[in-house]
Amino acid sequence: MQMQFQIQDFRLFLEVAELGSFTKVAARRQTVQSHISRQISALEKECGSPLFRRTGRGVALTEFGQHVERRVRLWLNGCDELFAEIRQASTVPMGEVRIGVLPSVAHPLMSHVFSRLRQDYPRIVLNVREGQGGELDAMLDTGGVDMAVLFRFDPPRGQDEVLLATVDTYLVSSPGAARTRGETVGFKMLEDLPLVLPRRPAHWRAILDETARSQGFHLQAVIDADSLRLQKQVLLDQPNLYALLGPFSIDEELRQGKLRAAKLVTPELKRYVTLAHPKWGQLTQASRIVSRLIRETVQSWGGQLKPSVPGEPALF
Repeated sequence: MQMQFQIQDFRLFLEVAELGSFTKVAARRQTVQSHISRQISALEKECGSPLFRRTGRGVALTEFGQHVERRVRLWLNGCDELFAEIRQASTVPMGEVRIGVLPSVAHPLMSHVFSRLRQDYPRIVLNVREGQGGELDAMLDTGGVDMAVLFRFDPPRGQDEVLLATVDTYLVSSPGAARTRGETVGFKMLEDLPLVLPRRPAHWRAILDETARSQGFHLQAVIDADSLRLQKQVLLDQPNLYALLGPFSIDEELRQGKLRAAKLVTPELKRYVTLAHPKWGQLTQASRIVSRLIRETVQSWGGQLKPSVPGEPALF
């Protein structure tokens, strides 16, 4: 019987191997867990042996699965390089470019890049996926996206990642709250404040917690939430609560006067917005063009992720 392997089957296999959970993969792909399970079961049947073993916390690769993973990665790398060479041979840039972005930087950056593509490179198609930092890193590692715009906590050093912008952290609240009346606020002033914070074990939450411990106190979280939209809505609904956010995620609410922010100092907690590419494989001609447009756009905006508005005071 001839086996019907397809490249998307093995990309799914690598994604499950990376996340260790059918449920997590289903959530990322916006489908149901049973659909992922059926696809993996069909692939295992074609392979002739189990690729995963079930654990109490998800799934893990069998010894056979580990062998297959190594071979699949080599095969997909070769496929990506072949497709890149074929596309680069075309005189007209074309093809899909998959970009992972954090929700707070999706607009206006990607909207502007899309407009440039429509004007100058109409045969390049954007596929933009939003996600959190860890999700985007996993997408890069498994080939789920061709590049990603990320927040880092240290400046990039490798050739596969370039710095786009550097941003500060702000204490954010409703306009009537006391601690955000000044332009800056010391980190020590967060002691005993009721805070809306990201869930553990997020890297950003760990940095906030460690900074508080170094100053002799613990942050008081009244709600843990990864969703920026939920964090901001809680601040709007509860005037006495605070959150620690970057400027781009609250830009619209600040302009409308719905929220107020004070820059966090002593210490300043800076984050670095980077454009990351996969560590393996080659970029297609279309991907190189999109990467260049992203970098040129941010540079033209003065190292920011939004254009300045004449007469409007800048927060960052």
